[in-house]
Amino acid sequence: MHDQGSGGDGIGDDIRDGGGGGGRRAGGDGTEGAGRGAGRRDARALRERREQREQHSPQRPQSPGSPESSQSPQSPQGWRQAAERALYEPGGGFYLRERPASHFRTSVHASRLYADAVAELLARVDRALGRPAELALVDVGAGRGELLTGVLAAVPPALGARLRPYAVERAARPGGLDPRIVWRRELPSPGEGLRGLLFANEWLDNVPVDVAETDARGTARLVLVGRDGREEPGEPVGGHDAEWLRRWWPPDPVPGSRAEIGHPRDTAWARAVRALDGGLAVAADYAHTRASRPPLGTLTGFRNGREVPPVPDGSCDITAHVALDACAEAGRRAAAERGARPAVPESGLEPGPEDGRGSGQNTAPASGQDSAQRPAETSGRNSARGPGPHSAGDSGPHSARGSGRDSARGSGAASNDPVLLTQREALRALGLSGARPPLALASRDPAAYVRALSRAGEAAELTDRSGLGSFGWLLQPIGIALPAELTAGGAADEAGSAPPGRPGRFRT
Repeated sequence: MHDQGSGGDGIGDDIRDGGGGGGRRAGGDGTEGAGRGAGRRDARALRERREQREQHSPQRPQSPGSPESSQSPQSPQGWRQAAERALYEPGGGFYLRERPASHFRTSVHASRLYADAVAELLARVDRALGRPAELALVDVGAGRGELLTGVLAAVPPALGARLRPYAVERAARPGGLDPRIVWRRELPSPGEGLRGLLFANEWLDNVPVDVAETDARGTARLVLVGRDGREEPGEPVGGHDAEWLRRWWPPDPVPGSRAEIGHPRDTAWARAVRALDGGLAVAADYAHTRASRPPLGTLTGFRNGREVPPVPDGSCDITAHVALDACAEAGRRAAAERGARPAVPESGLEPGPEDGRGSGQNTAPASGQDSAQRPAETSGRNSARGPGPHSAGDSGPHSARGSGRDSARGSGAASNDPVLLTQREALRALGLSGARPPLALASRDPAAYVRALSRAGEAAELTDRSGLGSFGWLLQPIGIALPAELTAGGAADEAGSAPPGRPGRFRT
């Protein structure tokens, strides 16, 4: 128990507010996996990682049902094509064959409080839309339906009766799932007229992307990879790939520097936003912005709860952090194209007296109370902030740091502007806190104190600045207004501090 911030709301008394880096962690075997860091810091580390990959790939362990090593080798491909095949190829793809929770743990697996918070957000979206006869909840990258199952258990009966839950997942529908959940392989189409909440937890990081590496002459070249994970340089980056890099991730001229070409994720997020006729689309992922791109990229693999070299043979998860600011700009354009109008513009997403909380364990304070009790904390790993992703005059997403352009938010005016938050900020705005329960409760009701202590520990893990709390949340409204506590709450965070240069940094 240690304090990494300052200020109110019991932040100094959080049960745990530090520890491992942000990212996928313990697997199904209970082992503690490495956090997914923001990239290695120099060419030496890159060489070491490559040597490790080459050392391990010939003797890599085979997951049950994974493609056999005796398969004929294929010519090297770009990482986007190779990862697409390794993760999603019919009959042998990692995500079509494996249960994700057996290999890594996300916020959904860490605590049911995460589903409670999503249920709270859903209730606010419902109110902003005027409580429509049918309210959609679309879980993109649904895994085995764990998040939807948790939300269905958390929402009050009146809301649950109108709720239409959709799971978007390429894997087959698991047995025993709630029959109310509609299982589908593709995103809903714009013509379906869905209104509600679309939530994508750790989805975009598994949308495959190509990798570029700077050669000895300072030229950015595509990285080609074989099925065994061995890499070689390809052609110079050109066309749309080069245009995206110039705008969002300018290649570092230092030889060995890497960049992940993220436009497939921009396209995927824009399609997700277009799936809603009105409401809110949220992407939660470990991320970076233009002010803090990792110089050597973030591509890695996970197997059995541990970080491993990324080998595109179907034996492991392959993932990379998300350029969430670029996705935000694509989502903003997609929302503008929808031309949605606010259903109840005077309400925004503020909690209301009729928004029941089910068990009562997910009740958020009123807007004014929440704002008054926000701690002075850092929203990531480093209190120093750069000029921001759009300081050069680009239009598009902005962080919720109390800037002037945020001042109109929460007043009832609908906007298509996206907002970037950390998970810590978002969950606290939804009423989740890791503050220690009062000691007086221990003497008055020991059992209740133990339950409250356990809940606080789970909440602290989800909001840990050096772990899951540093994740990025991208909020894209479609025809509704965002509340003040989800747009201006980060301003107080500037007073906090944390050790600089730690992995998993999400900075705006």
